[in-house]
Amino acid sequence: MVGPGSIVLIGAMALIIFGPKKLPELGRAVGTTLKEFKQSTKGMMDDGKDDEKENGK
Repeated sequence: MVGPGSIVLIGAMALIIFGPKKLPELGRAVGTTLKEFKQSTKGMMDDGKDDEKENGK
């Protein structure tokens, strides 16, 4: 479980490693990646439901 202290520590480490100018860009990249991942998994789930309908399950 990630507590508030852990989140602060991770944020501080990211700030030290990437610097304040790169963090917004990094955040956008992570957000875009998560959005694409969710869309692809949703597409897989929808394909599975279509297959079940075709097979009569």
